[in-house]
Amino acid sequence: MLKLRNLLRPVSIMAIAASCSLYGGISWAQDDEETATMDTVYVEGRRVSQTDEAIGLDEATNTVAVTRDQLLSAPGGISGLKMLESLPGFNVQTDGALGLYEFGNSVTVRAFNLQQIGFVLDGVPMGRSDAFGGSPIFRYVDNENLGAVVASPGAGDVSLPSYASLGPIVSYNTTPTADEFGGVLSYTMGDDDLERSFVRLDTGDLNGLSAYISRSKTDSGLWRGAGSIDREHIEGKIVYEWDADTYIQAGYVANEFFDYDSPSGPAATFENDYFYGYSGTIPDGCIMPYTDAGGNLIYPWDYNGDGVADSNDFSPTYIGGNCTSYFEDRINIRQDALYNVTFATDVTEDLDVKATYYFEDKDGFGVSPDGFSNTLGRFMDQNNVGLDVVFPRGVQYGISTVGGEREGLVAGAEYRVANHTIKAGFWIEDETYNRTQQRLNKVGGSQDGAVLFDEVAYYRRDYTTVRETTQLYLSDTISLLDDRLNVEVGLKTLNIDYSLDGYRDFNDYAIRDASAPGGSLPGYGPQYITADFESDILPMIGAVYDLNDSDQIFGSWSQNFALPRGTDDLFDNTGSDLADPPKGEEAENFELGIRTNRNQFFGAATVYYTSFDNQLFQSSVINPATGQPESAAFNGGSVDSVGVELSGVYQPD
Repeated sequence: MLKLRNLLRPVSIMAIAASCSLYGGISWAQDDEETATMDTVYVEGRRVSQTDEAIGLDEATNTVAVTRDQLLSAPGGISGLKMLESLPGFNVQTDGALGLYEFGNSVTVRAFNLQQIGFVLDGVPMGRSDAFGGSPIFRYVDNENLGAVVASPGAGDVSLPSYASLGPIVSYNTTPTADEFGGVLSYTMGDDDLERSFVRLDTGDLNGLSAYISRSKTDSGLWRGAGSIDREHIEGKIVYEWDADTYIQAGYVANEFFDYDSPSGPAATFENDYFYGYSGTIPDGCIMPYTDAGGNLIYPWDYNGDGVADSNDFSPTYIGGNCTSYFEDRINIRQDALYNVTFATDVTEDLDVKATYYFEDKDGFGVSPDGFSNTLGRFMDQNNVGLDVVFPRGVQYGISTVGGEREGLVAGAEYRVANHTIKAGFWIEDETYNRTQQRLNKVGGSQDGAVLFDEVAYYRRDYTTVRETTQLYLSDTISLLDDRLNVEVGLKTLNIDYSLDGYRDFNDYAIRDASAPGGSLPGYGPQYITADFESDILPMIGAVYDLNDSDQIFGSWSQNFALPRGTDDLFDNTGSDLADPPKGEEAENFELGIRTNRNQFFGAATVYYTSFDNQLFQSSVINPATGQPESAAFNGGSVDSVGVELSGVYQPD
């Protein structure tokens, strides 16, 4: 029984919630006039709501959605990524009930994982989902401000911007500004000292001008091990409408996040202790002062007391392994800001245009300790070739900094003529990403000592990468048979120019070679590597047919292309230039399904087949300079995925 309770605990972490609304008669989903004229069937209840969104009514591809009622039914503080777990075909696993720990998230759908899914927020592409240097969607949303999360697990709209998607696209759409002045205030308490507050204020409509601002604050202890979570999140939107078809909108998101790491390990570790985590105190034996014959204090970094830094200057009894389990040296800090401006208008009665400019600024760092024995070897390599490194004192402070900027423009036009709806547009983006990695000494070589930022025990990385992305698209939706049949034909192209400039890894600083004087050779030095990832023309064909007033059949076929997963990780190892650069990954998606929307039941059934090509694998190559194997990536093989997706809701009278 205890084991079952532990398994259920992460989903019952929210214990108390209170909220109050100051709005006067506002409905987030539709206003009264719109609701009265809609034919959509509503089923109200927890995690069940507007059916046209939930089953993708009139879509040529399998489209499912997390609607606003579902988003609001979730406990306060749940991440926007974790909300995908309610969708058919999406398998979401997170470390903890909130789903905020970035290194503990896993999402799979069909043959694809998190890094092969495209995410879009109000038309703005999210780029990579990487914890290092990426833009994971949950940094940029609060569920209370979302109107819907719409997912296409097999073939997304060709107009949606993404260099990560191999088919699956997930669009996060925020709520509009309110027509009336008002606000929302909520407060949540729960297990593990969870406290979360959310407040939002709307100005209402002021002669075409409206805006809102919101702030949430989340504080919690980790559900296992020592440490905490601290998240402050601000969202704002301002809109000016000239008429129903012409508006300008500006959005802002700021997110500051701090948390402590959770350890990974073999299954046996957690079978023995389900709540295994990092230690809240420094383990015994890890702070070990020594004295010489005169009673003067010395430390492991000068164990023989001769005042000369050499390989004899460490204690044979110094323990470097379990001394890295202290939680205070395992932290992650991220500061992100996203700005966007959208302008839309109708040039003529049949021609609409829309453009979105965005700018993202990212900064942060992570820390993990490094034991004395491992640091000593790297120090000796780099010291031998003349780098300005300092002899390790004990347990080192391992810091990795990340930062960069993304700037882009998404623009398109829609033209309606006869029975055709033609769309065309483009997406351009420039992204710059910086990363450094080094090990620093701490006073006394102890994890509770102050960081000595002027004492670098060894260097590992210091580089800048640039991505320049261009996507073009064109599509035509043709209405036939008195609008009972809609056929969509589209195509797009995607090109990403990639470059890396700087020190990639250890061998750019010093190359370990036992036959060399001192055991190492000078490294390769800073490198400049470029690669061009360019797709062929990528087609998409889809159709949806109304069998009757309640039932539709749909089908689609698409080809997709994406930047290789974890591109920086592929190029920032020193073996990456010893083999052919990896190619972009490709996928071909087929699906056929039926959906129904009836008074008491709505649902969908889909059969799909996915062929995933150019899958990336990690292997080894021989470095000709040293004769030693090094890690490198290569394309090889394919994955075929066949399956059935079923979803539905039955609501008795």
